[in-house]
This record gives sequence, structure tokens and C-alpha cells, in this order.
Amino acid sequence: MTYETILYEVRDAVAHITLNRPKKLNAMNALCIAEMRAALAEIGGDDGVRVVVLRGAGERAFTAGADITELVGKTPADMEGYNRQWLGLFDDIESLPKPVIASVHGYATGGGTEMSLACDFVLCAEDCRFGLSEINIGVIPGAGAAVRLTRWMGRLKAKEILMLGEFVSGLEAVQCGLANRAVPRLALAGLTAEWAAKLAKKAPLALAAAKSCVNVGAEADMPAALEYELREFLALFDSEDQKEGMNAFLEKRAAKFTGK
Repeated sequence: MTYETILYEVRDAVAHITLNRPKKLNAMNALCIAEMRAALAEIGGDDGVRVVVLRGAGERAFTAGADITELVGKTPADMEGYNRQWLGLFDDIESLPKPVIASVHGYATGGGTEMSLACDFVLCAEDCRFGLSEINIGVIPGAGAAVRLTRWMGRLKAKEILMLGEFVSGLEAVQCGLANRAVPRLALAGLTAEWAAKLAKKAPLALAAAKSCVNVGAEADMPAALEYELREFLALFDSEDQKEGMNAFLEKRAAKFTGK
């Protein structure tokens, strides 16, 4: 496909989706959301893609979230359809059976922070700026941030971030569980490439199972979550990758996984 608001490229089994509206801090309009969803659908059907990296174009932002110019004057009815597209995008990321890395620099406010919460890994620059500042324009996040923050970090920290509406640096994000790693900005691309390359070498079916087990386990009661994990584990023993992985271990060689 040809995209207007994103850049899409696959290299070495890694799909790179770059939000490409740098003059607007990569703020996401309705077309951008639709194009991201189309790219993720393309990735879902491409066995050659093992890992996804999300990033923003330019030097100033991952994404500043929603393009507010589209929202002025909207009614609740107007906003319901619009925000359901955001909800759908984040569900696409969470349900994609491939790991998704958010590589965050600059501003990652509003929908930028919300999107990072839906990713499997968040790598960021030390001086980046997360934040849910919707409270400062008279609203709240509307695509799951309050729910995800509370479940990921607990009530106190979630309320602090949501109700004060202040920025959180990359270093603070690691401390409070918003990010995995924070590095100097010039080191971010290298760290992202390193993690993507490591993940691309893992068994795709096992990665998908691990991702789904964590996501389901975070929400389900303990007996149901344990049963789900057992079923995912047993299913892998019907795969070629399980046989290749264990034979490679016994033969003291690197495994070559095919996703079958």
C-alpha cells in the first residue's frame, strides 16, 4: 500500500512503522489511525515479519497524540466513532501475535503515551516526555489509558499521571513501569535495533504464546490464567519450532525457527 501519514518498511524480518507528520509533532489524525491499522493488518498476514517497531519521524516527537484540530466542536456522538478507532488501533497492537516495540523520543504525550501502553516493549530516550495532559484541556484520555495505567501501575500512580497532567521523563518512566529502558537519545536507535534483532531470532509461535499468556493472565482469575498458559504450552509441542529448538539445544547449535 501507499501511505500518506506513515512510513512502512520491512528490513531483516522487522517491520518499521514511522509516524510521519513531523511538522505537527506526529499528531495522529483519523487518516493516520486508519493507515496504522492497515499496516498492522498487513503485518499480521506477513510471515516474513517477526517484530514491529513503532517510532516517530523528525527530532521532536514520537507522537503528541491526537490531532486536536480535528476535535474542536465535536459532539459526544461524533467522538464515540472517532475514539472507537483509537480503541481498535490499540487492540490491534495488543492482539498482534508478534512483539511490538515502541521506540520513543521527544514528546509522547496523550495518545502517544496511550499507544506505548498497548505495546509489548517501550524503549525511550532519557529526555523524552510521556504524559497524559488531557486534564489540562478539560477532558480525560478516552482510549483506555486510565484502565491500563491502573492495572499496570496501581491506583496512586495512575491518578497522579492522569489528574496532574504533568510530563514524565524517560528515566522516570522506567522507574514507574512505563518503559523498559531509557538511554541517551543518540543511543536509542541502536538499542531498538538490538532488541528487535534479538526478538526476530526467537521462535515466532512461542513469542505469540508468551505475549498472549501475559495479556490474558493480567486480566483473568488465577485458575483460568493458569489453564490458558498450559494450553498454549501444550500447543507448542505440536510445532516444528519446538522440535527444532530442543534438537538444536541438544546438538549445541543455534536454532533456526520458521514459525511452523
